[in-house]
Amino acid sequence: MSDEKPAREPIAEDARIDALEERLKAAREREEERNQPQAGTGVDANYRSGNRVLADLLGGILGGVVIGWAVDALTGTSPWGLLVGLFLGIIVAFRNIFRMANAPTETPSDEG
Repeated sequence: MSDEKPAREPIAEDARIDALEERLKAAREREEERNQPQAGTGVDANYRSGNRVLADLLGGILGGVVIGWAVDALTGTSPWGLLVGLFLGIIVAFRNIFRMANAPTETPSDEG
């Protein structure tokens, strides 16, 4: 029985099929790479940015109030030191937020 020929001859590989398989493989790899989450983007990056804005606001305002209150306590110029410290803290906080917002975003370099 081993002497019998198979019902059909195997089809010889065509160069077009090989090229198509290579293109499909490359397309699948690009699609997998495109669908992977990017570092530094998405919800986590937005959450970190929001936390930094909140920290800058609270830190600037509270820091200005504490420094202004200390100046008032040492010099006896109540409430002017507190008010000046408060406004300086607000200005510093907003300056930091504007600098953060205008900073260039980091994007992964295209390799390949």
